[in-house]
Amino acid sequence: QVHLVESGGGLVQPGGSLRLSCSASGRIVGANTMAWYRQAPGKQRELIDSMTFEGVTDYRGSARGRFTISRDNDNNSVYLQMNNRKVEDTIVYYCATWSPLYARAYFGQGTQVTVAP
Repeated sequence: QVHLVESGGGLVQPGGSLRLSCSASGRIVGANTMAWYRQAPGKQRELIDSMTFEGVTDYRGSARGRFTISRDNDNNSVYLQMNNRKVEDTIVYYCATWSPLYARAYFGQGTQVTVAP
């Protein structure tokens, strides 16, 4: 079992920046990928970006230019730097991790980001 806890969400003004953090604990294996998703009410979770243990990223179209993923392998953590926030970025963000050695992917409980004046 792997536990993920996100932090750093909250209120940010349009055009502002925010950095989300996610810490993993439990039975972590080294060859894992960590990722960030977002989910709007009534819609499926959308992958924003992921990063392998070796640092290979998988940017998606919506992420390019306004999101930057990074990770700290020593502390089993992943981060998402979000710049130039827009009102439509008001959404719940989830941290995730997966590995061929895990039985399934794991998700955190999510953190709400609200973009408003």
